[in-house]
Amino acid sequence: MKIDRDSLKNAIIERLKSVIDPETGVDVIRMRLIQNLRVDDEGKVSYQFRPSSPLCPIAVPIALTMIQAVSEVEGVEKQDMTVVDYIEADKLNQLIKTLVNGSFRLN
Repeated sequence: MKIDRDSLKNAIIERLKSVIDPETGVDVIRMRLIQNLRVDDEGKVSYQFRPSSPLCPIAVPIALTMIQAVSEVEGVEKQDMTVVDYIEADKLNQLIKTLVNGSFRLN
């Protein structure tokens, strides 16, 4: 089944607006922490997460919350988040790949 990529992308953006940075009280979309959001015809979503600073102390919980939020959007079959411009990006990217491939759920 072919996905309406624009509708799915818009639904993902709306869902990510509910992910709030607890330090600023602003959502990750308004803070421009999400870059290069792409959706393919099969429902695979890819995007970059750029924490608010290279040493952001809450990058891990925000990343996990974003993964959970995107996974809850109807039509998302798979997601690929890449963390960029963060001091521990390699470790966090490895953790994310492990969690996403294992059908990660916060609850």
